[in-house]
Amino acid sequence: MPYLLDALVITGYFALIIGIGLSQRSKSGSVEGFTLGDRQIAWWAVLASILAAEISAATFLGAPESGYSRQNWSYAQFAIGTVMARIIVSFLFIPVFYKHGVISLYEFLETRFGPVTRKFASITFMFTRVLAMGTRLYVSAIILVLAVAMWRGGTVDANTKFWLYAGAVVVVTLMTALYTSVGGIRAVIWTDFIQVGVLVASLGFTIPYLLMKIPGGWAAVSDVIKEPVFFDFAKPAESPGAWAWVKNVLTNEYTIWAAVIGSTFVTMSTHGIDQDTVQRMLTAKNRRQSAFATILSGIVDLPIVSAFILIGVLLKAYYSAHPAANLPAESREVFPFFIMNEMPAGMRGLVTAGILATAMGSLSTALNALATSLSRDFILPRLPADAPESRRIAVLRWSTVFFAVMIIIVGVWTAWFMAHNPKVEILPLVLGILGFTFGSLLGVFLLAVLTKSRGCDTGNIIAMLCGIAAVVFLSNVLGIQNALGIETPFVLSFPWRITLGTFVTLGVAVLFKTPESRQASARTVEAGHAGM
Repeated sequence: MPYLLDALVITGYFALIIGIGLSQRSKSGSVEGFTLGDRQIAWWAVLASILAAEISAATFLGAPESGYSRQNWSYAQFAIGTVMARIIVSFLFIPVFYKHGVISLYEFLETRFGPVTRKFASITFMFTRVLAMGTRLYVSAIILVLAVAMWRGGTVDANTKFWLYAGAVVVVTLMTALYTSVGGIRAVIWTDFIQVGVLVASLGFTIPYLLMKIPGGWAAVSDVIKEPVFFDFAKPAESPGAWAWVKNVLTNEYTIWAAVIGSTFVTMSTHGIDQDTVQRMLTAKNRRQSAFATILSGIVDLPIVSAFILIGVLLKAYYSAHPAANLPAESREVFPFFIMNEMPAGMRGLVTAGILATAMGSLSTALNALATSLSRDFILPRLPADAPESRRIAVLRWSTVFFAVMIIIVGVWTAWFMAHNPKVEILPLVLGILGFTFGSLLGVFLLAVLTKSRGCDTGNIIAMLCGIAAVVFLSNVLGIQNALGIETPFVLSFPWRITLGTFVTLGVAVLFKTPESRQASARTVEAGHAGM
């Protein structure tokens, strides 16, 4: 019976979220209502939804993992670049998307370059997002694994871990797909609002509770903090010289340079050309409210991520003072272990609900964005012009179900991989996937916005493939550098992958001129939107 109250809290959370999601069905009866909420969502709800998309279960457990293992806030450096990028996005991309009235971002690429660029970019987004979403879902099941370990009185073997991970992936995805497919983007945003509330409540309880349990309080916590506390300038300890320093900068993940430069390009891609996040921004009533919510989300994100990292540092201090014989060897399991073993009933259920909230918040948006891209870029244009709105909505809903199945497949595979490879860190795995392709997408969008006469369908595809190839090579995927005879591979760290892909794509694509006919067509479309 000790977990009855926790079970009631979690059950109540699921009932509330699904109830709110399903209640939005009547307001999602049109394509624009299903995908953009008729562009009538309040800025503060958009803000909450952006935060919910960013703070996945990978962050909920991955940031404390970073704080516990590194014993500093080096990961929080990335907030510098994220704020800078949101300002750029708010003035560079959001006005263009509102001006063109797009639902799928990739519609703008067709106006500017042609249908081939639009479709290739949309496919690239969908492929990448399914992989990125699927690889992070298993994280929400870590606490379930520890609960089973406590019940058994011992460790859980890899095969049992896999089945627990896989089961959680299936259940969370199906429940999220249920309310997302019925209520559309409104269901996503309003459930996100509740989920952010649960998240903040979880943080608000966990930090003071942990601090009270540490003998000596802040003084004991300061003893476990390691340098550099926040900024890492990546100065090499050995091998002096410019190249040694540059190599150290580009091959290390948590440095000030990655935070200022690499993180700026990462966030420009995730918040400027990623249907997943930008679709939320476009639900705001106008571009000013959208920009305000976007920039403010970056400012709010810093204290939230810092709080998650603080939990990891506090956990290090706590278990230094209170050693546990059965403390997990895997650093990502330490926070769930604390939740299950030390938190009181009820609060344990609330924090567990917080983990599930972050998983469902990021998943619901991904499902809605993926369904929007597939439907808007590929299926809906093929329907007869007089097709009823109900048929179009049916396409969006079945597309949501289709991607739920795809994400489950990826999630189950990831569950198997992580169960048998427990030493792999979460954050580089999730963020690294986006790095292979999002740089190419960002490069094409920058070309479209910053120039009027450069780029074409053929050139863009070549440029994007070059960008992806460059990132794959310098990331040493599958040991490609070793296979080519390079004895000491140069492995680019994940924050720099999007930066590299962006510059390579932009550098190649700018060599191709936009056909005069396409330039004229783009001017006509822009003139039409300007007159609306």
